Amino acid sequence: MMRRVAVIDVGKTNAKLALVDLADMSELALRTRSNTVLRSAPFPHYDLAGHWQFFCDGLRDFHREFGVDGVSITTHGAAATLIGHDGQALPMLDYEHTGPEETAAAYDALRPPFSETGSPRLAMGLNLGAQLHWQFATDPDLKARVKHIVTYPQYWGYLLTGNLACDISSLGCHTDLWRPEDGTYSSLTARLGIADLIAPARKPNSQLGGISAQAADQTGLPQGLPVAVGIHDSNASLFPHLLAREGAFSVVSTGTWVIIMAMRGDAPRLDPTRDTLINVNGLGEPVPSARFMGGREFDLIHQNAQITATEADRQAVLGQSIMLLPAVEPNSGPFAGRKMHWTAPPETEGQRLVALSYYLALMTHTGLQMIGAKGPCVVEGPFARNPDYLSMLASLCDDGVEATPSATGTSAGAALLFAQSPSVLAPGVRPGREARQAAYGQRWSVIVNAG
Repeated sequence: MMRRVAVIDVGKTNAKLALVDLADMSELALRTRSNTVLRSAPFPHYDLAGHWQFFCDGLRDFHREFGVDGVSITTHGAAATLIGHDGQALPMLDYEHTGPEETAAAYDALRPPFSETGSPRLAMGLNLGAQLHWQFATDPDLKARVKHIVTYPQYWGYLLTGNLACDISSLGCHTDLWRPEDGTYSSLTARLGIADLIAPARKPNSQLGGISAQAADQTGLPQGLPVAVGIHDSNASLFPHLLAREGAFSVVSTGTWVIIMAMRGDAPRLDPTRDTLINVNGLGEPVPSARFMGGREFDLIHQNAQITATEADRQAVLGQSIMLLPAVEPNSGPFAGRKMHWTAPPETEGQRLVALSYYLALMTHTGLQMIGAKGPCVVEGPFARNPDYLSMLASLCDDGVEATPSATGTSAGAALLFAQSPSVLAPGVRPGREARQAAYGQRWSVIVNAG
């Protein structure tokens, strides 16, 4: 019986290894490592070797202490690994590197339209196709050194099993490489000349294979232990709700990125210039989505200040309409290109924190509106532990907000790739609505939409 699932969980900020008990979805153990970008040649890249050693050590300890029945994987999107003819990974480009903008004009002439891929044109290397195009254009010998291309979750699966795949949720994450309505690779794979290099696309909850003899020696796990194909991290947050909920709902996955996904809502007219897009969920279904770098914005304004907001701070923000206007991080989100400013300067750090939390909730609500979200809104991750964010969002969402403040909601969702029956969701926190906050939110929207 599958019960204890070890989850490799690589976000943009941290790499985690969690052990999830499928019986009650509790986290039996958790280890975290910073996902520091290495600034050495040939370009900013991730510490794959360091992560692998961290995962191997953790898997060995988890199996010795608890027993591990299977391994699942989830990672951030906009990422793929190039594997050479020697079976080793080449340096893996950080998607925030600006290099791909050097060849943007040539790439724009190749990339398919939004109508084909549901993928908006994004800055830096946030379109995976742009990353690949830039690497091949600036290193003419690179393609000949590449034997396989896999999306990021499946790189770890490759190290564990020796088998190759891409998962459809990672391919559906603004890569330009996938046709979400058809469930096939886009025309870009042929235009980039990678159709014979990119691994076969598979559903996240299928089995990639068993632990290889080499990986068994490195991790201490039994040879043949099952490994799931793996899933994009925001879709990992969505996956438990796909298994458990009927009717319309939305999920807000929070971290460095805030990813807002609507299931069974109104059919929206998505605007690719406002960071709306089509994701692909763990079952292969197209999902209208919106995004902004909310966690990054929180860090930029909050700057790790050790403060707690008071009720006096909240009343001052509401009473004086102290508002933060977009965009704190101007390269993404529904108001990309705008310069942030305050309607009135906060007088205390507590007021700054409250207004920042309200801003993030209002940015989230903007995204929900753009993608036609209906039904309850479920908040996952760090923002689910922010009461001011939750109360503002709840005051604007007619169908209510539920908060699931698990530190690793993505890990729980990835573990459920092994589920044999529909999941049972633990009840989340349901904040109430406040009339003054709703009025504040309406004023903010009027100001922002006026330009």
